[in-house]
Amino acid sequence: MRHGKRFNHLSRKAPHRKSMLSNMASSLILHKKIETTLAKAKALRKFVEPLLTKSKSDTTHSRRSVFSLLENKEAVNELFNKVSEKISSRPGGYTRIIKTGFRLGDNAEMSIIELVDYNTLLLGVDESDKGTKSRRRRRKKSTADVGSDDKPKATKKEKKVVKKDTKDSKDKKSK
Repeated sequence: MRHGKRFNHLSRKAPHRKSMLSNMASSLILHKKIETTLAKAKALRKFVEPLLTKSKSDTTHSRRSVFSLLENKEAVNELFNKVSEKISSRPGGYTRIIKTGFRLGDNAEMSIIELVDYNTLLLGVDESDKGTKSRRRRRKKSTADVGSDDKPKATKKEKKVVKKDTKDSKDKKSK
């Protein structure tokens, strides 16, 4: 019977389950996206979302309580320094689970769990948009440009032909 079963035990004893969720949460915070089974992703969501909520208030108590669950100094620093700034305006729902199909070996349902504010594809922000945009277009020559470039530049094929002609003419002169 499942009386009072509030969460998925994932077929593991409590210490193993706690350390596995802690490691997965640290990886999620550091890498912003991990691929795992659907059951583990759902369990991880319940584990990590309260930690993300605690990171909004950067106090010594919240840092220590998050560290007691994560046990990873780099993940705690990343969470409180960078991730908390991005999620500060969001009232909840910090993670997204995307189903990716079934694993070949045991046909387990796989999924990707990611932090919502870090998916650049769905946010519409592209990596190239961060810098200056440059268009590849032809520019009309102004009067100042026309005087400086009187003869057009040779293409690569034309340069090769010119080089071959000069070699041939040198050979003919030497004969």
